[in-house]
Amino acid sequence: MVQDECVTWRLRLRLNLIPTKAESELLANPAHLEQTIAEPLEFTGVGLHSGAPVTMRLLPAPAGSGIVFRRTDLDDFEIPANGRNVAKVSYATSLMRQGVLISTTEHLLSALIGMGVDNVIVELDNLELPILDGSALPYVEAFLRAGIRTQRRRRETIRVLRPVEVREGDKFIGIYPGSGYSIRYAIQFPAPIGYQSACIDLAAETYGTAIAAARTFGYKADEQRLRDMGLIRGASPENAIILGDKGPENGPLRFADEYVRHKVLDLIGDLALAGRRIEGHVVAERAGHAMHTALVSRLIKDRSAWELAHVPVESAPTEEAAQNRLSTESLPSPALVNA
Repeated sequence: MVQDECVTWRLRLRLNLIPTKAESELLANPAHLEQTIAEPLEFTGVGLHSGAPVTMRLLPAPAGSGIVFRRTDLDDFEIPANGRNVAKVSYATSLMRQGVLISTTEHLLSALIGMGVDNVIVELDNLELPILDGSALPYVEAFLRAGIRTQRRRRETIRVLRPVEVREGDKFIGIYPGSGYSIRYAIQFPAPIGYQSACIDLAAETYGTAIAAARTFGYKADEQRLRDMGLIRGASPENAIILGDKGPENGPLRFADEYVRHKVLDLIGDLALAGRRIEGHVVAERAGHAMHTALVSRLIKDRSAWELAHVPVESAPTEEAAQNRLSTESLPSPALVNA
């Protein structure tokens, strides 16, 4: 059933999109080897919830080091991006180690996993990552400009061996054995969103065109309540979809189903806290950050549910195969789709 819905979703929105040279070169990198960014990258902005200004630098990292956050304002204190360091989880995913906090990590982690970056040092001079435009697109564009460098270490994945599920009333998330890394997500929000569902296969290299540009969103009616709670102090029409009674107040949407695509974006980032890319199928119904990270915790603690596996060398795509896959499976870019 889920697979049928995935196929329907891709057919409904398929577009013959010719990959750029940079995208083709990126896809041609051997999928069985770890990767890092080719050169340092810098981003500046404000935190979505704190409203505080922040400068963030991404630095190439050695093979096998993973994703590590570093607070330059606190003597370069480091916090590895893994499930052991998950802290407050409600409207954003935060990491904490020895009382040091790093907040709203999900968009960057999503871009790194989605674009196949295994190792990077993330330096920031404040507690919250910059929200940028509310999506992961600025990161993806920066990766494509700078390039992604292949490293001499075979990539390990977390191969799911048996189902692991988390339920909370009518909310649900589960992960199941299967080749590749696919996600099926369904949401149900008050009007004007309602019900939406989406499916993505990360093995098809569609993250950059199908998911990265989807922005975070919120209801205008909830704004004051959230600000009173100390949240969304950095939110603005430039970094979030603001929903009124009749729809977005700062439209148009980048995708007709941008809301559910952003939930997929968040989920990819939260599942990155497993420490490695996952090999399996994820199904989520009305879940959120708390349930995403609860699934990571439950999966990692149950050592019988998974194994570390190397991506076989023979499974690495050729450049021709990668280009064909992008042109036939990619969804429309945000520049080509409006609600």
